[in-house]
Order: sequence, then C-alpha cells, then structure tokens
Amino acid sequence: MTHTLYIGNRLYFSWSLAAWLMVDRFGLSDHVRTTVLYPETEDGVGTLMTDLAPARTLPTLVTQDGAILSDSMAIAEELATRYPAAGLWPQDPVARGTARTLANEMHSSFRALRGGWPVNLHHSYQPITPPADVAAECARLETVWTHARAVTGSQGPWLCGDYSIADAIFAPMAVRLANYGFDTAPTTRAYVAAHLADGSLRRWRAMGLAAGKVSATFEHDGPTRPWPGPAPLPATAVDTGTPENAACPYSGDPVTHLMQMGGRTFGFCNAFCRDKTIADPAAWPAFMALV
Repeated sequence: MTHTLYIGNRLYFSWSLAAWLMVDRFGLSDHVRTTVLYPETEDGVGTLMTDLAPARTLPTLVTQDGAILSDSMAIAEELATRYPAAGLWPQDPVARGTARTLANEMHSSFRALRGGWPVNLHHSYQPITPPADVAAECARLETVWTHARAVTGSQGPWLCGDYSIADAIFAPMAVRLANYGFDTAPTTRAYVAAHLADGSLRRWRAMGLAAGKVSATFEHDGPTRPWPGPAPLPATAVDTGTPENAACPYSGDPVTHLMQMGGRTFGFCNAFCRDKTIADPAAWPAFMALV
C-alpha cells in the first residue's frame, strides 16, 4: 500500500510544491502516489475535496493507514517520522534545530510576500520595486538564510548542509523571489539560483507546463520576461519518424508519441510523458540516459 498526496496546479500552488519536493527529493516516490486537483481559484479547493473531509486545503496527505494530514509542516514531520533513513531533517543537532526554526518561520510568516506576490511557474515578470512590507521580508530572508549557513557551516548550496525540509519549504519562496526580481541580496541570489537549477524543481515545473492548466486567476498583470532558471534544451513534438527507443524511458511501455531533439527522434508512451520532456529535457535523468 502507498500514501496519497493531493496537490494543486503545479504552475501556481506553492505549498503543494513544497510537499511534493519532500517526496521526490528524498526518494519517497515509491511510497507516495500523487493526485493533482485543478481548482480555478484558491477558494474552490474545498469543493474538490468533499471525499477527504475534514481536509479542505492543498496539499493533503492521506496515509496508507487512514490518517489525513492537511498541513505542509504536518506532512513534513509525518514523513520524517515514518522514513527516518530518508534524511528529511539534518542529523547534526545544530543543523536540525536551525532547519526546524527556518521551516516553521516560513510556514507562519512572510505574509506580505506570500499574499502579494504569488508563485507562478508559467510566467516570470520584469523586476519591480517591492513595497515596504515586501522589502522588509526580503531583508529578513537574507538575514535568516545567511545566519543558517554560518551557524551550520554549510559549504554547499543549501541552508543547513544537505538538502532538508527547510529547503523544500523555501523552494516556493525562491521561485517567488526570482519571478518578481527580488533575488538581489548576495545569499538570496545564490540560494534562489540553486533552487531554479535543482532537478526536482525543474521536473515539477516541466510537468506543470505539460499539463497546460493555465488560469488567468493566478496570473500577474505585468510585463513578462524569460524564465530565470536554466534554459531548456530545444525539443519539439513530431507526428512521424523512427524513434531510437522502443519503450518509454519512464514507464517502459511501447512508444506512441514522438519528439525530436538535436536531429534525433525519441518515443514516449503518452502525450504527457513526451510534453514534460519537451518542457525541460535535461531535467529527466531517465530520458538523458537515452541521449
């Protein structure tokens, strides 16, 4: 048996991204299956969750033994408890305590950034001057992120050493800062860039683009710019050709849909597998093994 994680539209639902990263980034995909719900607005979530009462928000995790967890930090702690070997929290006590306080501050604070500048993985926007409350929260992020790296001695891209729940919780904030051009302070700039380059986040975005569930409700009214993360390798869907592979690199099923990249033709078992690959080919290790 497996747990089920219910998430919202990958292009817009920030806490869903955080919860999914806790699964994908720590190798728990064999234990947790994902179901995507597509409400047109944040207020419409509850109508899609009548079978999951009393849960009324996304993400929600339903465990294999029937527990219903409808809060991101509750999901984080439950996964960490059930799968201690996965390393969701750091082993070192100082790093673990620091990661916990960071994750919980993100969960309970930064209301101006979260409310005024929603996550959007469909479009990125020309940089804007933040209002005073947003600027103050950006300064707070620089302070706590710099402190975390100093007190834990982190030498890599993540806050407390290896990637942890704290980084998963802050991933939507990194997207938000990049989207609106708020990634200007030194620690912030490097940390945001690490998230945008992270394979798990890139796969999440690619799946959102492939699903194509764009909602005007969640779009920002402003001039757009190219996505600030790594540019995807150019690839296109084609109707005819002879693929190099007979089986889909993800499912192992026979190929039915084709794409071309670099003058080569590859096959997939369905349109979604093909389109998520077209969105960002290098994000998918199973596909890149073919290349």
